[in-house]
Amino acid sequence: MSASPTAIENTSTSQQELLVQREENGVVIVQLNRPQATNALSLSLQAALSQTFQQLGSDDSVRCIVLTGGEKVFAAGGDIKSMDSCGPIEIMKRHTERVWAPIEKCPKPIIAAVCGYAFGGGAELAMHCDIIIAGKGASFAQPEIRIGIMPGIGGTQRLVRAVGKFQAMRILLTGKPVSAEEAYAMGLVSLVCEDDQVIPEAMKMAKLIAHMPPLAVEQIKEVVIAGMDASLDAATVHQLNQWLQAHAGTYKRVNEEPPEDRITRSAWFERKHRKIEPATWKLASVKSAANCAACHTGADQGQFDEHNLRMPVGLDARSRRAWNDWER
Repeated sequence: MSASPTAIENTSTSQQELLVQREENGVVIVQLNRPQATNALSLSLQAALSQTFQQLGSDDSVRCIVLTGGEKVFAAGGDIKSMDSCGPIEIMKRHTERVWAPIEKCPKPIIAAVCGYAFGGGAELAMHCDIIIAGKGASFAQPEIRIGIMPGIGGTQRLVRAVGKFQAMRILLTGKPVSAEEAYAMGLVSLVCEDDQVIPEAMKMAKLIAHMPPLAVEQIKEVVIAGMDASLDAATVHQLNQWLQAHAGTYKRVNEEPPEDRITRSAWFERKHRKIEPATWKLASVKSAANCAACHTGADQGQFDEHNLRMPVGLDARSRRAWNDWER
């Protein structure tokens, strides 16, 4: 990484616990900076992360974020010392979920570049990201059970989603670490590389993502995360279809002449719709050849056969007669 990162200072000490560095093309590097404590997530560091991700999430110039602990360790978990004198009520009043919400809800893609330990809260922090790149020497663990507590930043839910119930239960109930290779095989890690290549690989991927259409990137992240728990019943499909219709075509590249490979330009589509008058596509009830639901009653469920059709509103008398003749 290049020099001169911006430091976010701990409000209670002069220690710079979080470093923020802006690269070219909208890539931002966020580095945990508590090497003397193996990047343990102190309350002040958590607050700095929350503040930083809230700022980056609303910054239009930011296209992708790389989150790292440096080349030695990602984060060894929560700072136990900060909990020594705390009872359960005080811990509850801290509302940890609010502190971590800006990371969870950040609309920008986040790549975790993991070297060394990612234990406890460190593993949960990595799981808040969208992509995890790990060095061969990295390891992941949820050791909370060994001190009589459970993961407190959503690790139980995110781990199950990533690796499935049975692997998650093994990790959560034994507290034993898994290697980067094993985590990759489980589906927890996106890419494994040499330890000294973790940050370069993360930057390479971040720059690639940063060159993609930004609105499309944010929409993909939003829909993927929203769909992680969604079942594909008819109601959900209908809801997703409404969302796509409301948001499709909003990026300037899509507003230009559609590419020739769109389904509405295909030979199959033109053959199936050759009897449709051009004026029909301009009706207020249709608006576009891509609005399949205007005529296909089963479009919300992916059914486009010729037996479940309805006449679009606004057809003139001649077109209605032609429609009725065609149905016969």
